[in-house]
Amino acid sequence: MKEAVIVSGARTAVGRAPRGTLRTTYPDDMVGAAIKEALRRAPELDPTEVEDVMIGCAIPEGAQGNNVARLAAARAGLPVSVPAQT
Repeated sequence: MKEAVIVSGARTAVGRAPRGTLRTTYPDDMVGAAIKEALRRAPELDPTEVEDVMIGCAIPEGAQGNNVARLAAARAGLPVSVPAQT
């Protein structure tokens, strides 16, 4: 078993449903921005060294019903070779 290491982190904004300011923002765009920010905070990490993206989603339905992690990783500019799961 490989060792899992967290080298950086970032969070998304919290909005108010269903009429909040984030109502027109797609989940994968929000998470993609968080991944991009986490990478920015760890300048010593080459994005091609990321081995996996794992994202939690409390209510996976509607726009969140897709593999949010895969879409967010792509939005963050990670290589398509990086596995991602929600």
